[in-house]
Amino acid sequence: MNFLAHIYLSGDNAQLKIGNFIADSVKGKQYLDFPAEIQKGIVLHRAIDTFTDTHPIVSKSVERLFDRYGHYSRVIVDILYDHFLAANWKEYCGTPLKKYTEDFYKLLETNFEVLPKPVQNFLPYMVADNWLYNYREIEGIEKILFQMNRRIKYRAKMHLAVEELREFYEEFENEFRMFFEELKAYVKSEIKA
Repeated sequence: MNFLAHIYLSGDNAQLKIGNFIADSVKGKQYLDFPAEIQKGIVLHRAIDTFTDTHPIVSKSVERLFDRYGHYSRVIVDILYDHFLAANWKEYCGTPLKKYTEDFYKLLETNFEVLPKPVQNFLPYMVADNWLYNYREIEGIEKILFQMNRRIKYRAKMHLAVEELREFYEEFENEFRMFFEELKAYVKSEIKA
Protein backbone atom coordinates (compact mmCIF):
# COMPACT_ATOMS: atom_id res chain seq x y z
CA MET A 1 0.00 0.00 0.00
CA ASN A 2 1.12 3.55 -0.60
CA PHE A 3 0.74 6.82 1.35
CA LEU A 4 -3.04 7.24 1.25
CA ALA A 5 -3.80 3.73 2.44
CA HIS A 6 -1.24 3.90 5.24
CA ILE A 7 -2.70 7.19 6.46
CA TYR A 8 -6.29 5.95 6.22
CA LEU A 9 -5.49 2.71 8.05
CA SER A 10 -4.12 4.70 11.00
CA GLY A 11 -7.63 5.82 11.91
CA ASP A 12 -8.09 9.07 13.82
CA ASN A 13 -4.86 8.96 15.81
CA ALA A 14 -2.76 11.88 14.48
CA GLN A 15 0.57 10.60 15.82
CA LEU A 16 -0.08 7.09 14.49
CA LYS A 17 -0.78 8.68 11.07
CA ILE A 18 2.50 10.57 11.15
CA GLY A 19 4.44 7.45 12.09
CA ASN A 20 2.73 5.35 9.45
CA PHE A 21 3.43 8.06 6.86
CA ILE A 22 7.14 8.59 7.63
CA ALA A 23 8.04 4.92 8.15
CA ASP A 24 9.79 4.38 4.81
CA SER A 25 12.26 7.13 5.76
CA VAL A 26 13.03 5.56 9.14
CA LYS A 27 15.55 2.73 8.96
CA GLY A 28 16.03 -0.11 11.40
CA LYS A 29 15.91 0.88 15.06
CA GLN A 30 15.88 4.62 14.31
CA TYR A 31 12.15 4.44 15.07
CA LEU A 32 13.08 4.36 18.76
CA ASP A 33 14.17 8.02 18.46
CA PHE A 34 10.54 9.10 17.96
CA PRO A 35 7.72 9.66 20.48
CA ALA A 36 5.85 6.48 21.51
CA GLU A 37 2.72 6.99 19.35
CA ILE A 38 4.81 7.78 16.27
CA GLN A 39 6.85 4.64 16.97
CA LYS A 40 3.59 2.65 16.95
CA GLY A 41 2.75 4.14 13.55
CA ILE A 42 6.14 3.14 12.14
CA VAL A 43 5.74 -0.39 13.47
CA LEU A 44 2.19 -0.53 12.06
CA HIS A 45 3.48 0.58 8.65
CA ARG A 46 6.03 -2.24 8.66
CA ALA A 47 3.34 -4.76 9.63
CA ILE A 48 1.08 -3.51 6.81
CA ASP A 49 3.94 -3.84 4.31
CA THR A 50 4.70 -7.40 5.42
CA PHE A 51 1.03 -8.40 5.24
CA THR A 52 0.72 -6.79 1.79
CA ASP A 53 3.94 -8.22 0.34
CA THR A 54 2.99 -11.78 1.29
CA HIS A 55 -0.68 -11.70 0.32
CA PRO A 56 -1.82 -13.93 -2.58
CA ILE A 57 -4.29 -11.37 -3.96
CA VAL A 58 -1.58 -8.72 -4.16
CA SER A 59 0.73 -11.29 -5.78
CA LYS A 60 -1.88 -11.80 -8.49
CA SER A 61 -1.86 -8.06 -9.26
CA VAL A 62 1.94 -8.02 -9.24
CA GLU A 63 2.14 -11.00 -11.63
CA ARG A 64 0.10 -9.09 -14.20
CA LEU A 65 2.85 -6.46 -14.34
CA PHE A 66 5.98 -8.48 -13.65
CA ASP A 67 7.07 -9.33 -17.19
CA ARG A 68 7.22 -5.65 -18.11
CA TYR A 69 8.35 -4.00 -14.86
CA GLY A 70 10.16 -6.71 -12.89
CA HIS A 71 10.67 -6.04 -9.18
CA TYR A 72 9.16 -2.55 -9.59
CA SER A 73 5.78 -4.26 -10.10
CA ARG A 74 5.17 -4.31 -6.34
CA VAL A 75 5.77 -0.56 -6.08
CA ILE A 76 3.40 0.03 -8.99
CA VAL A 77 0.67 -2.11 -7.43
CA ASP A 78 0.97 -0.10 -4.20
CA ILE A 79 0.28 3.06 -6.20
CA LEU A 80 -2.55 1.45 -8.19
CA TYR A 81 -4.23 0.29 -4.99
CA ASP A 82 -4.06 3.83 -3.61
CA HIS A 83 -5.80 4.93 -6.81
CA PHE A 84 -8.71 2.59 -6.10
CA LEU A 85 -8.92 3.78 -2.51
CA ALA A 86 -9.02 7.42 -3.67
CA ALA A 87 -11.40 6.75 -6.58
CA ASN A 88 -13.85 4.99 -4.23
CA TRP A 89 -13.14 7.17 -1.20
CA LYS A 90 -16.82 7.80 -0.33
CA GLU A 91 -17.21 4.08 0.37
CA TYR A 92 -14.46 4.16 2.98
CA CYS A 93 -14.62 7.55 4.67
CA GLY A 94 -17.28 10.12 5.56
CA THR A 95 -14.84 13.03 5.19
CA PRO A 96 -14.49 14.17 1.55
CA LEU A 97 -11.09 13.24 0.11
CA LYS A 98 -10.13 16.87 -0.59
CA LYS A 99 -10.71 17.89 3.04
CA TYR A 100 -9.10 14.70 4.35
CA THR A 101 -5.90 15.32 2.37
CA GLU A 102 -5.80 19.03 3.24
CA ASP A 103 -6.20 18.19 6.94
CA PHE A 104 -3.38 15.66 6.69
CA TYR A 105 -1.03 18.15 5.02
CA LYS A 106 -1.80 20.62 7.84
CA LEU A 107 -1.00 17.92 10.39
CA LEU A 108 2.38 17.34 8.75
CA GLU A 109 3.15 21.05 8.54
CA THR A 110 2.24 21.46 12.23
CA ASN A 111 4.60 18.59 13.11
CA PHE A 112 7.28 19.44 10.54
CA GLU A 113 10.16 19.33 13.05
CA VAL A 114 9.53 15.66 13.88
CA LEU A 115 9.57 14.54 10.22
CA PRO A 116 12.74 12.88 8.92
CA LYS A 117 14.81 15.03 6.54
CA PRO A 118 13.79 13.11 3.37
CA VAL A 119 10.11 13.69 4.22
CA GLN A 120 10.75 17.37 4.95
CA ASN A 121 12.40 17.60 1.52
CA PHE A 122 9.57 16.06 -0.51
CA LEU A 123 6.63 17.41 1.51
CA PRO A 124 6.48 20.80 -0.29
CA TYR A 125 6.24 19.00 -3.65
CA MET A 126 3.65 16.59 -2.31
CA VAL A 127 1.48 19.44 -1.06
CA ALA A 128 1.98 21.64 -4.15
CA ASP A 129 0.98 18.81 -6.50
CA ASN A 130 -1.57 17.41 -4.02
CA TRP A 131 -0.42 13.84 -4.58
CA LEU A 132 -2.93 12.23 -2.24
CA TYR A 133 -5.97 13.90 -3.78
CA ASN A 134 -4.76 13.33 -7.33
CA TYR A 135 -4.47 9.58 -6.78
CA ARG A 136 -8.19 9.45 -7.66
CA GLU A 137 -7.48 10.12 -11.37
CA ILE A 138 -5.47 7.89 -13.71
CA GLU A 139 -3.58 10.99 -14.87
CA GLY A 140 -2.56 11.65 -11.26
CA ILE A 141 -1.25 8.09 -10.95
CA GLU A 142 0.66 8.47 -14.20
CA LYS A 143 2.33 11.64 -12.92
CA ILE A 144 3.33 9.97 -9.64
CA LEU A 145 4.73 6.95 -11.48
CA PHE A 146 6.64 9.23 -13.85
CA GLN A 147 8.19 11.10 -10.89
CA MET A 148 9.15 7.81 -9.24
CA ASN A 149 10.64 6.59 -12.51
CA ARG A 150 12.72 9.76 -12.76
CA ARG A 151 14.20 9.04 -9.31
CA ILE A 152 15.45 5.66 -10.58
CA LYS A 153 16.87 7.25 -13.74
CA TYR A 154 14.08 5.96 -16.02
CA ARG A 155 15.15 2.33 -15.67
CA ALA A 156 11.65 0.85 -15.35
CA LYS A 157 9.33 3.13 -17.35
CA MET A 158 6.82 2.77 -14.50
CA HIS A 159 4.60 5.54 -15.85
CA LEU A 160 3.62 3.20 -18.69
CA ALA A 161 1.80 1.00 -16.15
CA VAL A 162 -1.26 3.17 -16.67
CA GLU A 163 -1.67 1.19 -19.91
CA GLU A 164 -2.14 -2.00 -17.87
CA LEU A 165 -4.28 -0.09 -15.39
CA ARG A 166 -6.65 0.90 -18.19
CA GLU A 167 -6.60 -2.53 -19.82
CA PHE A 168 -7.14 -4.51 -16.61
CA TYR A 169 -8.96 -1.86 -14.58
CA GLU A 170 -11.75 -4.15 -13.40
CA GLU A 171 -9.37 -6.94 -12.43
CA PHE A 172 -7.12 -4.61 -10.43
CA GLU A 173 -10.10 -2.97 -8.76
CA ASN A 174 -11.64 -6.30 -7.75
CA GLU A 175 -8.32 -7.47 -6.34
CA PHE A 176 -7.93 -4.22 -4.43
CA ARG A 177 -11.42 -4.48 -2.93
CA MET A 178 -10.97 -8.07 -1.78
CA PHE A 179 -7.52 -7.42 -0.39
CA PHE A 180 -8.40 -4.13 1.31
CA GLU A 181 -11.19 -5.72 3.33
CA GLU A 182 -8.74 -8.29 4.65
CA LEU A 183 -6.12 -5.62 5.28
CA LYS A 184 -8.55 -3.44 7.25
CA ALA A 185 -9.42 -6.41 9.49
CA TYR A 186 -5.74 -7.21 9.96
CA VAL A 187 -4.86 -3.61 10.89
CA LYS A 188 -7.77 -3.42 13.32
CA SER A 189 -6.40 -6.45 15.16
CA GLU A 190 -2.86 -5.03 15.08
CA ILE A 191 -3.93 -1.70 16.56
CA LYS A 192 -5.79 -3.46 19.37
CA ALA A 193 -2.80 -5.70 20.16
